[in-house]
Amino acid sequence: MNQQMQELLAKSFRDYKEGSIVKGRILEIRPREVLVDIGYKSEGVIPLSEFDDMEDLQVGDEVEVLLVRLENDEGMVILSKEKAAYKQNWDKIVKVFQGGGLIKGKVKAVVKGGLTVNIGVEAFLPGSQIDIIPPKDLQQFVGNTYDFKIVKINDDRKNVVLSRRELIEQERAEKRAHFLESVKVGDIVRGTVKNLTDFGAFIDLDGMDGLLHITDMTWGRLGHPSELLKVGQELDVIVLDINKEKERVSLGLKQTQKNPWEETEGRFPIGTKIKGKITNLVPYGAFVEIEEGVEGLIHVSELSWTKRITRPSDVLTIGQEVEAVVLGVNKEEQKISLGVRQLEPNPWDEIEHKYPIGKQVKGVVRNMTAYGAFVELEEGIDGMIHVSDMSWTRKINHPSEMLKKGDEVEAVVIDIDKNAQRISLGVKQLDEDPWKVIDQRYKIGDLVKGKVTKLASFGAFVQLADDIDGLVHISQLSEERVEKVKDVLKVGQEVEARVIKVDKTERRIGLSIKAANYSEDDLRKETEAFDSIRPGEDLVGLEQAFQAAEEEYRPGDRKK
Repeated sequence: MNQQMQELLAKSFRDYKEGSIVKGRILEIRPREVLVDIGYKSEGVIPLSEFDDMEDLQVGDEVEVLLVRLENDEGMVILSKEKAAYKQNWDKIVKVFQGGGLIKGKVKAVVKGGLTVNIGVEAFLPGSQIDIIPPKDLQQFVGNTYDFKIVKINDDRKNVVLSRRELIEQERAEKRAHFLESVKVGDIVRGTVKNLTDFGAFIDLDGMDGLLHITDMTWGRLGHPSELLKVGQELDVIVLDINKEKERVSLGLKQTQKNPWEETEGRFPIGTKIKGKITNLVPYGAFVEIEEGVEGLIHVSELSWTKRITRPSDVLTIGQEVEAVVLGVNKEEQKISLGVRQLEPNPWDEIEHKYPIGKQVKGVVRNMTAYGAFVELEEGIDGMIHVSDMSWTRKINHPSEMLKKGDEVEAVVIDIDKNAQRISLGVKQLDEDPWKVIDQRYKIGDLVKGKVTKLASFGAFVQLADDIDGLVHISQLSEERVEKVKDVLKVGQEVEARVIKVDKTERRIGLSIKAANYSEDDLRKETEAFDSIRPGEDLVGLEQAFQAAEEEYRPGDRKK
């Protein structure tokens, strides 16, 4: 071979370095490999599997390939189309990375910690770099193509780490700046519900987050934002406030609709019957939605004329449909007062016709106080028997001396106070007052028998027939001087005495034990002596004597 020929060959081979990319032409397509001429002394071979478009391959096509080995044991040139593409891509990736640019890529699969992306080479996209808020479902990204920023390259291991989040953040910052410049208070903007909290919803206004507070969602009642909105929902909202420094926007939804309270006074005049649904029950009443955004309150006292309702929840349930009457409207405070009992006539309006004075009634003792007993005449209507109306003759200190809870009693209506909704009853009025005919029953000089009921410092009370009490003054116990009544008498003792005084107006009978065996003359003297006891002395009329006895002796206290 002459020198010229050798120089020519050397010149043509000098570009054939292993690892370099060269151009070649397809010579032959075999079942498992493709023969390629790269202008070298022997052909190169590429596995057919490296060609994506095997069907379209034709002899004569030009391809870029990587020279893997110039000659193997069989003298063949080993080429790779895939490695050529990889090298070209890698060089491009390095350039993009150095220039801080963006690269397109297709998400291939979900792997531990993130996604794999094909950008010409396989790259890794960590979960935290997919979006501003790391998504829960990564599968939704597979198969999609996005723009990425290259954040890390390892040349030796050919590793690439991508980020999509940085691009989104940058884009959002630009959009946010544009929004804050272009939008003003009062504008209506379209947004998407991003997430919900107990106090409101965050609305994505194409890059800008706005807060829609729960109180600005609806004119009506709302327990939680999720009752009205859901994540991903699109809606029109009004801009209520913009804080450019803090990049905060307050939004309103209810302000895009008419305030239903504007015309409530005209639409719900006092006395109007309405229908509504119970939305909330509280100890003092029930809230009723009359229409969307308008609620009224039925106070617990307006539920019934007569029933004693302690809690609205005892008679009503949430969601129940009710009828009511408008009692008042306050537009400023957005309050409507409602009543249920006004649907029925007030039984107290007709009470004097149903329970006229003098009428005999029956009822059950429902409750007792120190001064009397409450008797239920019908559901919700009670009458009260005062202790002073329980007996003509006995001094009743507590109603329990005569009655107990649950007893059925007969009584007479003695008074009605409609305004205070009170009916006064009397038990003693069922019978004639025995004191009216006392002078026919007991005459001076009559010998009587009775039982000692109470002892006092000034004498003793003796119970006669018809529950009438007579008083034996200390001076009438014995001929001898008595220091203490209890030395002579004890409670429960049977005694015989003579009537020495009958006073119809003061309702008192004077008795004398020592005069039981007197003659008429002695008796007259004793009566005069008894009459001469004046209020300044030991005895003050029977009323005061009773009172004094009551102070010293409480009911049931027999020890003194």
